[in-house]
Formats: sequence, C-alpha cells, structure tokens
Amino acid sequence: MAFQTRIKSEIGKLKVVLLKRPGKEIENITPATMHELLFDDIPYLSEAQREHDKFAEVLRQNKVKVLYLDDLLAETLKNKAIKNTFLKDIITCSGFTRGATYDALKDYLGNLETQNMVSKIMEGVRKEVFGKTLKNLRSFPEIDNTPFIMAPMPNLYFTRDLASIIGKGASISSMTFKARQRETLFIEYILKSHPLFSNQTIPYWHRRDDITKIEGGDVLVLNNHVVAVGISERTSVEAIENLASNLFKNDSGYDTVIAIKIPNNHAMMHLDTVFTMVNYDQFTVYPDIMQEHRKMDIWTLHPSSAGIEYKKYSDLQQVLKDSLGLDEIDLIYTGKGDPVAAMREQWNDGSNTLTIAPGEVVTYNRNYVSNELLREHGIKVHEIPSSELSRGRGGPRCMSMPLLRDDL
Repeated sequence: MAFQTRIKSEIGKLKVVLLKRPGKEIENITPATMHELLFDDIPYLSEAQREHDKFAEVLRQNKVKVLYLDDLLAETLKNKAIKNTFLKDIITCSGFTRGATYDALKDYLGNLETQNMVSKIMEGVRKEVFGKTLKNLRSFPEIDNTPFIMAPMPNLYFTRDLASIIGKGASISSMTFKARQRETLFIEYILKSHPLFSNQTIPYWHRRDDITKIEGGDVLVLNNHVVAVGISERTSVEAIENLASNLFKNDSGYDTVIAIKIPNNHAMMHLDTVFTMVNYDQFTVYPDIMQEHRKMDIWTLHPSSAGIEYKKYSDLQQVLKDSLGLDEIDLIYTGKGDPVAAMREQWNDGSNTLTIAPGEVVTYNRNYVSNELLREHGIKVHEIPSSELSRGRGGPRCMSMPLLRDDL
C-alpha cells in the first residue's frame, strides 16, 4: 500500500494512521518506577489492549488504514545492515556505548528473530536474561537495584508524540524526559528506511537530535498554511522558533505559526490535552488554560525580511479568526465549563479528541459531560472504552499519529 505522507489539517478525512497496541512494557511499570516512567498509575494490560483494539476497530469502521509501530519497525529491520546499525543506535541511546553491557545486549538482541527483538526492546531487557554471565559494576545490586538493563517504554502507545507530519514534511520530536527519548529512534528509522516511505523525499522540519525540545502532542496542523504549537512543559520557545524558521525557509507552504502558552503541569502536558480542532470553526478547549476575562498569552510568527515577525494576542478566538480567515469561532469547553466536571474530565483527556473527518471525532466514553456538549454543538462522537488507557494521561489524539488525511 504505497502512499505519500501528507497532513494539511487537523480535520480532513483521516486515511492512514500509526498506532502502537499496548504490550508487555505496560506490565513492566512498578510503583517504584511509574513516576520516572511518566505514569500516575499502572494500567491493567489485558483490559488496556481490549480498549485499544476497540479504538482501532472504530477507525477501521470509518475506513481508516491502521498501521502499527512495532510491525513497521520489524519490517524496516529485515535488512541486516539496517538492523545492525539500529541495534548500535538503540543500545547507545540506552546509555551503553562500549564495554561488557553493550556487547552482551548486542549479542542477545541481535540473535533474536526481528519481531521478537523489537518487542524485547520496547518492553525492556531484564538483567536476569544474562544470569551470571554479565559481570561489571552495573550488574551489582549495590550499584543498580532495578531489574532492567534496558528500561521499558510504556509511553509508546502515545504515538502522537513521536513526530508530526506537517504538509509533506515531518517534525521528528526531541523528547524532554529521559523515559521517552529513545522512542523517536523508531519513527526515524521507519520514515527513512521502510518501503512505504523510502521512495519518498520527506523534508524534515525538526530532527530528533536537534538540541531544542519539541513533542508531537504540542503540534496542531490547523490548515494548509497555519500550524499551532504549544509553549509547554515539553516544547520550548526555541524549538518553536526553529520549526517556524524551517517551515518558512523551505517552501513548506506554511506561513503562520501560532505559539500558545499553556500551564506547565502533568494534567496539561501538551497543547492537544487542552485544545483540539474538531471542525472548520469548532475547537475543544479546557477553560482553565485561560486567565481572567478569558485572556491568554499567544503569539503569531510570520516570515519577514528580518527573519520572523511576531504579533502578540491575548484572545484565542481572535487569533484563530485572523489566522484561519473565519468570521466566527465556536469554542466547546471541557466539562461544559463546570469547575468540577471540567477539572475531572480534563484529568482524563476530555479535550483530547481525534478528529477523523470534519465534525466527527473519537473520544473516551468516560468524559460523558464533554461528549454530550460536543453532540449539542453538532459534532458526531464515537466513544471508546477508557478505564485503563486513560491511566497514561493521554486520549485518542495522543494515541494516534496521522500519516495521511484528505485535503480540505
């Protein structure tokens, strides 16, 4: 199935999407490690998988082609030379550049069947696989009492954060927290070397080894020339400026970047946890990102002869009207704006909608107040079960990386 990656809006009919079904990496979260791994609780794997399968089923029922991250990576690594280079890179990214641990991991992983190798890397490699054959300081419990040599990657089911397709190009994320920094290596290899993409010339607006930090959940492609990016806990102003500069200089078609400052906390880690686009002129928004009198700190960035031109806004509706050329904007408040319902449903990603067509979204069923309001505003809502998936603090948009949408 050959296709050209292209995302020119948040709402065009979704055609191809990248998911990651939760795997054994979820079972390798412990109470001692969950905060380090960016979790507040430990999901029950079999139920999380059932819920995720329902998510994929809803997408397929709506004629979306579903691809899986681990399958694409394994197919990419069928080439022995690519597999060997990848192994060196992933072990190095795990903190081992040479020595006994590096050699043991390369030997162990390299001798596994490729799909199994990918699974082992994602779920984490435990020290016990080497028994007593690995002897160095790291192997002594007095030095490191964790059971893992390579830590698990339980956040992988939030594929949105790995990269963003903007137009025909890609912004590969550079993650803020150590727990997630290895994940983007997977999408880098896939976009570069998988047969689905290797015959394409994909321009890169940001690369994983760039110094500045940006994550896919902060990037919203509003239309064919406007991108919104969150100034957040995980995306820096320097990254936004570099992204804007690359878009403006490289014939991307994008001439407007809207930088939206949001609070820095775990319940609002990315822009898409508090703000998503659900139709041409309709957006979900968590009202607590606004200050008194619904004010916010927002800037637009445009190309100019001096480099970048900045304009300050304080009104979300106004910046959207001006940038998108709209007369009216319909803001749909999480939890109907009720201070209790909004806070509760924000915690479970009531604003994190995945739009699959104009005015048609996928949401968590637990956010029933927000879902009812969406329907009152004329939005078609597909609900999915969410008791376990939501424990990772991410919703349907977080769990999906669109690769192709119809143009509007």
